[in-house]
Amino acid sequence: MYQIATKKNLNPTVTQMEIVAPFVAAKAKPGQFIILRVDEDGERIPLTVAGCDKEKGTVKIIFQIVGATTEKLNHKNAGEYIQDFVGPLGVPTHTDGIKKVCIIGGGVGCAIAMPIAEEFHAQGAEVTSIIGFRSKDLLILEDEFKACSNKLFVMTDDGSYGRHGNVTVPLKEMLEAGEKFDLIITIGPLIMMKFVVLTAKPFGVPVTVSMNPIMIDGTGMCGGCRLTLNQDGKKVTKFACVDGPDFNGYEVDFDEAMSRGRMYMDFERKAHEETCNLFKNA
Repeated sequence: MYQIATKKNLNPTVTQMEIVAPFVAAKAKPGQFIILRVDEDGERIPLTVAGCDKEKGTVKIIFQIVGATTEKLNHKNAGEYIQDFVGPLGVPTHTDGIKKVCIIGGGVGCAIAMPIAEEFHAQGAEVTSIIGFRSKDLLILEDEFKACSNKLFVMTDDGSYGRHGNVTVPLKEMLEAGEKFDLIITIGPLIMMKFVVLTAKPFGVPVTVSMNPIMIDGTGMCGGCRLTLNQDGKKVTKFACVDGPDFNGYEVDFDEAMSRGRMYMDFERKAHEETCNLFKNA
């Protein structure tokens, strides 16, 4: 059992928790993830490590309430316990030798992007961050990004905060103005990452994308998180849990990934509604 040390609502649909897990905190690096179960009968879900306090032995997770399990998790409070908290899993984000990087986060994907930006900043790299949200009400982690970025662009789809538009707008402006990046890292909705890759492609800038497909065991055994990459004209299957979650954005078959990601949407929506009703009637 793993205790919830702190709980904080970042916006109406996104929650931050710190979990007491000293062995995970001692090893976890930016870009890696954990798999948790809320209770003994619960499903396994992957969540990215959003930060660690090695002295306290805590691991920060940030999640959006979209399904049955995240609904159950959000009903837990500080001092209570969850069943399992396994990790760190996956390959850490590559940061060595990068002097100038652009970090692009969309929505709750900013929770993954933020510790990566912090790591680059700590290593002395020049960090430009672009974070995007549908509206001001959904904004998260702005102060954290300010603290670790040389430049920060905040975008909202409806123009209610920051600049009006999506994350590719300032990226395209900078690239067209001659800005040079060693690497672009983008994390967020698949459609957003696809268009970041398309925006960067004419300029030849390397793009790393963080993939978060359906995942069960986190060891590559189930095959649920498989992705198709196009490498040298050949289709290659990789597994996000053991080969990723970071991949070369120019190789990812985003259309297939989006199609697979929609497979269980109706089922998950129904499960979420049933879970909400259980809490209402409790």
